[in-house]
Amino acid sequence: MNNRQIGKVISVDSFRVYIRLEDELKSLYKSGYEDIYEVARINSYIIIPIGADKIVAMVTSVRSVDETELGKNKEAIFLTKSARYLVATMIGTIENNGKYVQGVYNYPILDNPVWYVTKLDLDNIFDQKKDKSEIDFENDYYLPIGTSPAFSDYKIKINPDKFFGKHAAILGNTGSGKSCTFASIVQSLFEFNYNGEKLKNAHLIIFDTNGEYKSAFQGKEEKPYKNLKEINPFHIDKSGMKVPFWFMNFSDFDYLFEPTAGTQAPIFKRALGLAKNQTVSSIKKLIPQSYLSKLDSIIRECDGNDFKIKNTIFSELDVFGPEFKSLDTDFDKSKILELLRKLLGEKGKLSKPGNYVNGTISSAILSECSENLKVQLSLYLTSIRDIEVAEERNIDLPLYFNFDDLLNRFFDEAINENENSGNRLREFVSTLRLRLQSYLGDERISQPLMLNEVSDIENSLAKFISFILGDFCKVYKTEDTDVFTENYKNQLSRDNIDQLQKNKPSQITIVDMSMLSFEVLETVTGLIGRLILDFVSRFPEQDRGKLPIVIALEEAQNYIPEKNKGDKESIAKKVFERIAREGRKYGISLLVSSQRPSELSKTVLSQCNSFIIHRLQNPEDQKYVRQLVSAANEDILQQLPILPQQHVVIMGDAVRTPIQARMNNADPKPNSNNPHFIENWIKNQPKGFPNYIEIAKAWEKGEKYTIDENLPDSEEE
Repeated sequence: MNNRQIGKVISVDSFRVYIRLEDELKSLYKSGYEDIYEVARINSYIIIPIGADKIVAMVTSVRSVDETELGKNKEAIFLTKSARYLVATMIGTIENNGKYVQGVYNYPILDNPVWYVTKLDLDNIFDQKKDKSEIDFENDYYLPIGTSPAFSDYKIKINPDKFFGKHAAILGNTGSGKSCTFASIVQSLFEFNYNGEKLKNAHLIIFDTNGEYKSAFQGKEEKPYKNLKEINPFHIDKSGMKVPFWFMNFSDFDYLFEPTAGTQAPIFKRALGLAKNQTVSSIKKLIPQSYLSKLDSIIRECDGNDFKIKNTIFSELDVFGPEFKSLDTDFDKSKILELLRKLLGEKGKLSKPGNYVNGTISSAILSECSENLKVQLSLYLTSIRDIEVAEERNIDLPLYFNFDDLLNRFFDEAINENENSGNRLREFVSTLRLRLQSYLGDERISQPLMLNEVSDIENSLAKFISFILGDFCKVYKTEDTDVFTENYKNQLSRDNIDQLQKNKPSQITIVDMSMLSFEVLETVTGLIGRLILDFVSRFPEQDRGKLPIVIALEEAQNYIPEKNKGDKESIAKKVFERIAREGRKYGISLLVSSQRPSELSKTVLSQCNSFIIHRLQNPEDQKYVRQLVSAANEDILQQLPILPQQHVVIMGDAVRTPIQARMNNADPKPNSNNPHFIENWIKNQPKGFPNYIEIAKAWEKGEKYTIDENLPDSEEE
């Protein structure tokens, strides 16, 4: 095997090896038994034999050093002698059985021989063995997503379970091809043959801020995407899909409406609790603070022999009044009535308060009854306050309430409970009420969030979540007329989709948020993410992880920024950081795409185990990415500033080894092509383009203008 030797090791560190090429090797190629082999090219491989194993190293630097030799004769100067060196990063090991594993566990020594890489080695590295009849989904790297620039005959393959199962990130400058990379990976998923099967129950949710992915997965009428018809593209705006405000928890309301922490937030929280708990059950009644105060003062008056049977005590307690009877707790109030009757000495006449003012009661009975009455009334007060606690516990439940009632009724109730003559509470809360009123009148916010909805929608939570997950066919009823059903019917009305979608789930949901107001963008995004996480976390333990879901965040810096834009932490950031930490055990994975990785949440990116990195030219972004991955990959990342479009560096659990790749073409492509300036500037525009009138009309209605398919392509002057 000595004929394979191209040099020897002259220096080794923890992940890098330095090699001196043999002096007689005069070119960058060496002839072997089967072929002519490349010796030293960036991103190519070399082999370092260690016993029965072979270390695989990627060439990251090639250099030549001129050495001047001086002979004994000081007057004679010989020509320079050139020595050539390689620097390579050790990335994996081909074991004795031919299996390639990532990482190095046995290091070379000085003067260790170095070989060129053969086709058999490359077959092992790129997992090209064809003798395997069935795919091992957990361990094999089998899904081709690109090709190797250094070895064009070899496909770059990933393990989809490892790519999606542990969160992944696609990073790169704008225009470097991130959208096409994501689209091509998803298209590859649906085109691949999985041991004779195709995907039929995938759940991918794409948060599309630029409205570009519908064309990638649905195609156009003249050229639909043949491999995937079950998609659910919808847009959130005035005329499109809605996100019910009553699904929001207090954190969502607090972030959106920004009450001040000291005064407004407690009143707002109490008002929401009162509004939401009107729907819990009839047991949850509104209890005026005045009633609780009176009851508390009566208990204090029940003090042994000093207890005075006054007309006020019974009128305040009003044992036969509506408040006492309507407070339907589990507490047995008959003992209170019995003690009062005993104190009065006459039964059946309690409805006339004036009859018991002058009653005669012995001191022994007075002492006994007053003490027992104090105990019973205290227990009764505790039971009422338990209702109050139950109300607070239910404030985050997704229960419908009327938003207008919140403003005009429950704010007043909450203020009345806490207001006194000197605290000016109503004045302090007035600015918050005005803010909520302005949101109610702002169609950009009220329409997408359904703030003007006057009645609950039957099974609204189930319908919304099933729509988002593409499973609306499982709750669909033809007789329903709610907004979710109407949107689903619109999907069914598309050509060639009708029968298919009635029987099959939609495997991709595209949430087009391009028309959504920036004031509610983070709230809506975080709300959808939280609802999905809360939904799957409520599965029975034996069903956990049986509904794997991928949430793709396009332009993720809009949702999960590292630095907050204001005083409050982004609500979407909280949600997706929680999903990054906890989502894996429930089967939820994040796919984060961004052009500014240095501005993204460190918590989310630190949880990503696979990275597809396009060209990055910003030094801060380059530095940040190097901090995310192991030091062993640092040499490979030096190429980031010069990567061509569609070329990436892939590293992490999803690939067998860190590698540069040319991604497969997306067909059809997302609607994210670079504009052709000169081409459009030199030709005549189509007649009626742009349609200023119709675009402006749609804009004024808060809607998105739909292009007229019958518009002529061009009109020469």
